[in-house]
Amino acid sequence: MRTSSGRSSASLAQAFRDRFGAEPQIFGAPGRVNIIGEHTDYNHGFVMPCAIGFTTRVAIARRPDRRLVLHSEAFLEHFEFDLQNLPTHGARAWCDYIVGVAAVLRADGHCLEGANLLVRGEIPIGSGLSSSAAIEVASAMALSQLNRLALSRIEIAKICHRAENEFVGARVGIMDQFVACLGEAEHALLLDCHSLDFRMIPVPPRVQLVICNTMVKHHHAQGEYNRRREECEAGVGLLAQWYPNVRSLRDVSEEQLSDHAHEVPETIYRRCLHVLTENRRVERAEDSLRRGDLLSLGRLMGDSHRSLRTLYEVSCAELDLMVELAQGLPGCYGGRMTGGGFGGCTVNLLEREQAAAFSDEIVERYWKKIGTRPDVYICQPSDGAGMEPLTAVSSKT
Repeated sequence: MRTSSGRSSASLAQAFRDRFGAEPQIFGAPGRVNIIGEHTDYNHGFVMPCAIGFTTRVAIARRPDRRLVLHSEAFLEHFEFDLQNLPTHGARAWCDYIVGVAAVLRADGHCLEGANLLVRGEIPIGSGLSSSAAIEVASAMALSQLNRLALSRIEIAKICHRAENEFVGARVGIMDQFVACLGEAEHALLLDCHSLDFRMIPVPPRVQLVICNTMVKHHHAQGEYNRRREECEAGVGLLAQWYPNVRSLRDVSEEQLSDHAHEVPETIYRRCLHVLTENRRVERAEDSLRRGDLLSLGRLMGDSHRSLRTLYEVSCAELDLMVELAQGLPGCYGGRMTGGGFGGCTVNLLEREQAAAFSDEIVERYWKKIGTRPDVYICQPSDGAGMEPLTAVSSKT
């Protein structure tokens, strides 16, 4: 069992000094867990994520040439790029998420100075907790500050979203980057992915989020994730024949979809039905959370998982098992898969006093069923990205 906590940025600053011989600035961005609203963001729907206290940190300092030099503590490879001749697409390496941000900034007309960057991440990669958005956002903030760019947090979220879509090639929605920028401690964030209007929803202090990692990796940029988006777009194209104002599934009602159930291929129909019903669940979940009706919220989370399993088909045996094992445990209001699917994590809504016992029990149950010990993270909603205080990084050892 782990609780979410950050490693000291002071030690990252010292590691940067040891490698580059310069004094860095440190920027951190959190991972996220999505309470409800899955695969709705790229369909211009509603989502309800929160930032969590696992952080990716980027140390940065200026260099005298026009090169971007990237190191990570998690990978052996380091990379160097000419800022005046950046690649146009990713190479399926960890550096893509930083280079993509730099490429978008350059495409937007920003002149970037050379920089050294050192990355330290504590978000489990491939777990569905958005390690990719965290490194994008931390890097974007670092490059923005170094180059004195006056970018708002929403502008940074849009830049990072474009980097992942256009450079990395993962056709994700904007949810991950948005909550990494704008998350608030003790709150979930309800985001309208069409208008980008958002509002903060208090999470009761007696509640903790327990994230259970199936230890099954997934890869957004490959295969099934992008295929689901294509299937939704195909549904939009079909429905627009009868409803010319339809531009995304956000513009479609359940009644309109039902009226053409026999004219839409079955798979496309099921994908669209998930998105429409999931949007409605998010709106109901906001009401439940504001009223403190955690039992109702837990039921909505369970309904969401069943829809993701049967209609959207992005769950897997391990995720289904993890959800099943959590049912009925003391203090657990409900749980569901979270993230893109095909592996990764579940999120469970727990009474604080029961969270530790739940975590121990779920580890043992999962181990007995499949012989793998899952990682379990006890989390609370956390603040979004920002610059680490200089006092925390200035001391030398």
